[in-house]
Amino acid sequence: MTRQLDLDSSASQTRSMSHIYIRMDFGTDEEKAQLARHKLDGWKQAFRLDKKLLYKLDRPGSGGGEAVAKPETVETPATSAKPKGKVKDKSSEPSAEKSKAGADGKVSLLVRLYFSSHEKLSEQRWVARIPSEEPFKSASPKVIQQSDPEFAKADQQFESLD
Repeated sequence: MTRQLDLDSSASQTRSMSHIYIRMDFGTDEEKAQLARHKLDGWKQAFRLDKKLLYKLDRPGSGGGEAVAKPETVETPATSAKPKGKVKDKSSEPSAEKSKAGADGKVSLLVRLYFSSHEKLSEQRWVARIPSEEPFKSASPKVIQQSDPEFAKADQQFESLD
């Protein structure tokens, strides 16, 4: 006589984990976006939230800044006879141009919280904490849950970003 434990053999024993998005628009303020990114990195490391807290920066107008920086990096190997200090100055110029290009366009941050069903309290705390902290508060954060109509759009946007 064989006994069944809890579930049929065809039933899955794991539930899909729900996730929540928090969208923040920093406008043209690149410094606040970088400060927010730095704060999220600190939290990920301090609270061991490696896979549970993911974020991506969205810069719609950053394509032009990268195209300008590429030709200058090609020139630096050809001028290898110059002293090292001058080569470093050249390499810092493209990064300055990139930051100018990023500052001209809008910068938004999309944060994904990905907690399992038994971590609901932690999820609620992070959903409340992130929008209330300073670099995020000024970016008009919007919490997008799975029941929201724009959740599919946010999910697709998160997956398409680098």
